[in-house]
Amino acid sequence: MADATEDQAPDRIDDLMLHLARGRVALGVAAFAVPGLTVKALGLGRGSDPGRDYVTRMFAAREIALGAGYLLSRGPNRRIWARLGLMVDGLDTVNGAKSRQGLPLWLAAGATGVAAACTALGAAKVGKDIMG
Repeated sequence: MADATEDQAPDRIDDLMLHLARGRVALGVAAFAVPGLTVKALGLGRGSDPGRDYVTRMFAAREIALGAGYLLSRGPNRRIWARLGLMVDGLDTVNGAKSRQGLPLWLAAGATGVAAACTALGAAKVGKDIMG
């Protein structure tokens, strides 16, 4: 007989994945609506920069798509979205490590840490799905 902790653990992963998906959508909408404010908050520049704003909106669209895809899907389709998120977050983690030299330490560590945490959560979800 499984104890209560074992029965609740999978639900925590699923709940955290739902929070992550909602966070992706919220971040994406904010970054799309006000890309200049988004990059300013991250310490990546001030003033108008159309190229930077364009790339920020591309990031925003990706976050909206990943979050909405996860939230709007069920069953096997949700598992696919979890794997896509894991791939993106894993690549973001690698990118953070590779880009460290050109960024302030606080930004590189923070962004890479968030990406790594999302990667770990995604890996837990995908592992749980595989193990059944």
